[in-house]
Amino acid sequence: MELWQQWWVWIAAGVVLAILEIMVSGYVLLGFAAGAVLTGILISFGLLGGTVPALILVFALASLAAWLVFRALFGLPKDNVKIYEHDVNDN
Repeated sequence: MELWQQWWVWIAAGVVLAILEIMVSGYVLLGFAAGAVLTGILISFGLLGGTVPALILVFALASLAAWLVFRALFGLPKDNVKIYEHDVNDN
């Protein structure tokens, strides 16, 4: 069995991506971390297996779905524009 077909590899990759997300702001890697963990969970339950392209496809689709959900949850607040009426340097 190849390394990419092991469930713990996907979970470990998800944990590494989540740790890297802490260092990089903007929720860039959070969707990838969730996609990797979800792929690992599907492999561990036996719901997913087979070739590497199939695993990568599931990972990509899960990552996209997770990114869209996280973007909706953690996105920028709408209608929250700050307008400054005076300059702080004016006395």
